[in-house]
Amino acid sequence: MRVLGIDPGTAACGYGIVHESGGRVTAVVHGCWRTSARERPELRLRTIFDGVTALIRDHAPDAVALEESFVGADARVALSVGQARGAALVAAASAGLECAEYAPARVKQAVCGYGRADKRQVQKMVRMILSLPSDTPTSHEADALAVAICHALLPPLARIAS
Repeated sequence: MRVLGIDPGTAACGYGIVHESGGRVTAVVHGCWRTSARERPELRLRTIFDGVTALIRDHAPDAVALEESFVGADARVALSVGQARGAALVAAASAGLECAEYAPARVKQAVCGYGRADKRQVQKMVRMILSLPSDTPTSHEADALAVAICHALLPPLARIAS
């Protein structure tokens, strides 16, 4: 199974694709789309939509997994993240792919064994699970890879119930 994971955001939107076979997970590709706050909102969202579309075309994932939005104190940030999620969801739907969404605590539990792990712990565990060099990935990439790992290693019946 090949899973595209996305850590949504308009300023920085992390992505990562993992391949799972026989309980082993390997990294296929990871990165981050960055857009400027000075850019028009529709162009920022188009960057994400086009990026997800290209990844799906080039790597043919079986599923797309996104981290659910964390609604903090800043409503503008929540709206922006929601728009980025929407752009990614529409790109996946346009390709006929189903999407799964996971709460940040569930992703952290799956990858770190602790639902309140911090960003550094997530980065470290993603590096260990995927045997990546110590200087990669960025926190946005690690979050995207973590959600992809979470989905890829979730038992099939649990995936249906998500």
